[in-house]
Amino acid sequence: MSVIFFLKFFSKGVFTVKSQQKGFTLIELIVVIVILGILAATALPKFVDLSGDARAGVIRGVEASMRSANVMLYGKAAARNALGAGPTPISATNTINVNVDYGYAAAVADLSAVMDLSPASDFVIDTTNNVIQHNGATTKTSCQVKYEAATATTQPKYTATTSGC
Repeated sequence: MSVIFFLKFFSKGVFTVKSQQKGFTLIELIVVIVILGILAATALPKFVDLSGDARAGVIRGVEASMRSANVMLYGKAAARNALGAGPTPISATNTINVNVDYGYAAAVADLSAVMDLSPASDFVIDTTNNVIQHNGATTKTSCQVKYEAATATTQPKYTATTSGC
């Protein structure tokens, strides 16, 4: 009988709580703002450094492109019997002639002639030091690919530096 009495009593609204809250309290808003601030402070450094990582990836891509272009040039040079000491000019395409040494590009200028560095404004081709540098790097000499031409006893060498990208 006490259960029935309790249910009747409860159904009349004696135990119901009337809430007049129509928004968030100041404390709830402050807690949300603090949590968002912590998340932003944690995520922000990851996004700030992405441009340097992107430039480093581009330099590694340029190195791979240099290797691929040199393999293509070697095939062209072998077909034209130009695998000896050079520089020996060969026709890489219908419109581009390059110099080869032992079948590979004689210098970075020859190699870059058959590569598509796009956009061109992103790169500096330093023919004096035989390097291709990224123009947007913090330190250009620390964001580059150095090319060393082949010799009679060695294959061409590519040295990518990405510490200053």
